[in-house]
Amino acid sequence: MKKSNTWFWLFLAPVLFALFAVVLLPLIYGIYYSFTDWNGITSSQFVGLKNYMNVFQTDSFMNALWFTVKFAVLSVISTNVIGLGLALIVTQKFKGNNFLRTVFFMPNLIGGLILGFIWQFIYIKAFAAVGNMLDVASLKTWLATPGTGFWGLVILMSWQYSGYIMVIYIAYLENVDRELIEAAEIDGANIWQRFIHITLPMIAPAFTVNLFLTLSNSFKLYDQNLSLTAGGPYNSTQMLAMDIYNTAFSSNQMALAQAKAVIFFAIVAAISLTQVYFSKKREVEL
Repeated sequence: MKKSNTWFWLFLAPVLFALFAVVLLPLIYGIYYSFTDWNGITSSQFVGLKNYMNVFQTDSFMNALWFTVKFAVLSVISTNVIGLGLALIVTQKFKGNNFLRTVFFMPNLIGGLILGFIWQFIYIKAFAAVGNMLDVASLKTWLATPGTGFWGLVILMSWQYSGYIMVIYIAYLENVDRELIEAAEIDGANIWQRFIHITLPMIAPAFTVNLFLTLSNSFKLYDQNLSLTAGGPYNSTQMLAMDIYNTAFSSNQMALAQAKAVIFFAIVAAISLTQVYFSKKREVEL
């Protein structure tokens, strides 16, 4: 037993070291630097909560926060609804369902920057062509306004991650006891009643996992935001991750950016942990 424990910790040591060096240590240093006047090279003075107070006095951060919250809510709903719908389709027994699983999952394999440029071309060229043909002004200037830029990001996020979310729903749907569904069908339950009262409770753990993944990914989105709209027009589609990056590397306000990052971390952690807590509680109740 002692020898087994030794090998266990020996193999785990590289992972723990990487976790400490790449995640925990930068987090600790980041929190420390957020209380100083750090310029990216040196920090000569402790300034207390000054950076944190300045964060909430900057319009760019508050606008980015509100934009990110709206985006996260809509993208979480749309991605999970589409992902569950796709999972229900491909778990039916018909010829070609395995092929459809591959097709639906493929967008998740494309890099975020490349995906953003692809959809930028679609929005600017394809939508404009359709807009000219149908004489619809909004399609001709897609991404040129805050509203269309917002929906462009939601569509991109939903298209990319729905296939990945679908795979997780499939894993739980295929473990649903068919005898329960057949028994309900014999008792006269229609397809909607069987889905609500049997299928949904049985796949409740999938909702816990997928809501956590989509929430965290929505809040942390950066590369698609950069390549699709770059925060424009006039920073109206700038999300929190991009606002933090621009504060640090465009405005050279490293300490302020670090304070924003700490607040960002606290918001994402609080929302994610709250969601997991209530989702887990619902699993137990079901």
